[in-house]
Amino acid sequence: MLTAPKLRTPFLIVNPKAYLGGADTLRLALLTDELAGQFDIDVIFTSQHAYLVEIARRTTHLTVTAQHMDPITPGRGMGHTLPEALAEAGASAVVLNHAEHPMTLAELDATMRRADELGLMTIVCADSERQCRAVAQLEPKVMICEPTANIGTGSMDTGDYIARTTRAVKQIDPSILVIQAAGVTSGADITRVLEQGADGSGGTSGIIAAPDWRVVLEDMFTALKGFQATRGNR
Repeated sequence: MLTAPKLRTPFLIVNPKAYLGGADTLRLALLTDELAGQFDIDVIFTSQHAYLVEIARRTTHLTVTAQHMDPITPGRGMGHTLPEALAEAGASAVVLNHAEHPMTLAELDATMRRADELGLMTIVCADSERQCRAVAQLEPKVMICEPTANIGTGSMDTGDYIARTTRAVKQIDPSILVIQAAGVTSGADITRVLEQGADGSGGTSGIIAAPDWRVVLEDMFTALKGFQATRGNR
């Protein structure tokens, strides 16, 4: 069994979803790994299942993360994703209940327990404040709080969603790390969510759609490092 990784805060999430094929996903992973080592910042990097082995084999500084799994055990389950297969492929974490792959409460709970059995870190998504409170009761290690309407838009919530949902999770369990990343496209965006209480940030389209991945990632890493230094002087 794996030992679930522990993330240092603030941290970055790079989540290519299904935007990239294998070669480009690996290219992004290698670049992110290089910068993670350079800036000494922890990074969650998600991948399609088919690419996990190669990314885990060729990177050092990433928490290699599957984008979903099913609560099955070895045996029957044709077409489903076996948790043991992900762990053996090199994943040390899994994202669950994303808006693009929602789960019932029963499915989510069962899948999280399977992840716990294998030492896979659970990163669970929720939308509204009420959903955030409910998911926090299931004791994930990390939560992604994001309003579905802002995902992939390049536009962040302009109200108090970030502070409110982060606070809701921390009231249930202060040890749960909270990611706020919906609509994040720059280092300035990352600084904003960290200042409102989030433990980590990052994105998908804000990175993938950028003309130069290195430029946008360096901007994000710089913001994380700057916040880290400021917080350390408080």
